[in-house]
Amino acid sequence: MIGKAKSISHGINDIRYITGESRNKKHPERIYHIKDNLLPCRLDAQGVWDMMKAHAPTGKNVIRIEISPAKEHTEHFTLKDWEKLWDDFVREYDSMEFRNRQGEIYSHRTNLAGSISTVWLHLESKSGIPHLHAAVCRKDNEGRTNNDHNIHLRAQYAAERVARKRGWTTAMEIRRTNADEVAGELIDILRSMPSWSWDDYVARVRAKGYTLEERRDKKDVLRGYTVGIGDVIYKASELGKGRNLMASKIEATWNRLHNQSVTELKQNGNQVKTLAATTPEAKPETICDKPVIDYFAWREGTSRYELAHDGKDYRLYIPDNVMQLFDDEFDYRETANHKELADYAVALFVGMMSVPAVPSGGGGGTSNDLPWGRKEDEDEMERARRCARAAIKKFGKKSKSSIRR
Repeated sequence: MIGKAKSISHGINDIRYITGESRNKKHPERIYHIKDNLLPCRLDAQGVWDMMKAHAPTGKNVIRIEISPAKEHTEHFTLKDWEKLWDDFVREYDSMEFRNRQGEIYSHRTNLAGSISTVWLHLESKSGIPHLHAAVCRKDNEGRTNNDHNIHLRAQYAAERVARKRGWTTAMEIRRTNADEVAGELIDILRSMPSWSWDDYVARVRAKGYTLEERRDKKDVLRGYTVGIGDVIYKASELGKGRNLMASKIEATWNRLHNQSVTELKQNGNQVKTLAATTPEAKPETICDKPVIDYFAWREGTSRYELAHDGKDYRLYIPDNVMQLFDDEFDYRETANHKELADYAVALFVGMMSVPAVPSGGGGGTSNDLPWGRKEDEDEMERARRCARAAIKKFGKKSKSSIRR
């Protein structure tokens, strides 16, 4: 189940859309009213909006929420079942609070249950897939603001908690399962190829009904690709084991599947396959043998981070607590070069670069006295702190204050 939330200022447009009063909604007959909270009966969109404005007159005064469970999980739902699903979601949403590394609360619990809201069920025009839309007032009935810090995380975490309690598969589990199925088909395609050819691979993948989009640089060198089925797109780095379907590794994967070093011998009328000795693949040195986490694939508790590095654009998924640490260390409200610092720290954290050893003025040794990479028994937060310190040491913090000493 997927949950989305966003605070918005154009609340009237959203309320008209979810109630079916908007001209942009083509099939208002596929919309069903689920419930209102703290509202008089039978208000139209303008009436709901007026009530919300009276409580939260300025700024982003509405929280827009969408909940999308899998169709098979709600196949026999009544309107009362949808109302119960919404109530369960609100309970989980309101129960969450976020803490920093010192254990201090920086994002308090909300009170959607005590706020004006209107909830409606929509059915997709073609597929008939159902999902809930809701508009919730930013201020509760006691005048307290429902904070929107990490609002997208609150919504997704709440949806996943509800799904688990009901025994449903979560969005992440579905994506992972589908990714495994796609990877299995791609491996089968490689097995069926008599010789290696990128063009042949692309043609075979597309013939299976998948989309395949290449990513090439200015010199037309293949740098990556994505595989899609319907509206779902997977980067090659998300597929296979050990990212073995990436553009840089796929030919080697084909070679391994076809056992290029196999020689066939016949003994006593039986065909026997003997593997020729092969040189082990060289592995980069690491400080410890712990498995490397793939920061290019989404996992629960991560946030997307766009990073430009060495002329390439990367989409990374960094643990939320690590991103919170970087946000605290490089506070954009106080630090002019916060983006430069964060980019450098993230690149170090995911292993895209290492800290260069710079000789110190005291002679003997270097200013980089910390061995880089993941240290034995070091957790992500300890490594993130080292990355933040390294970024500050390299660039320094540039204050946004106009006062200079």
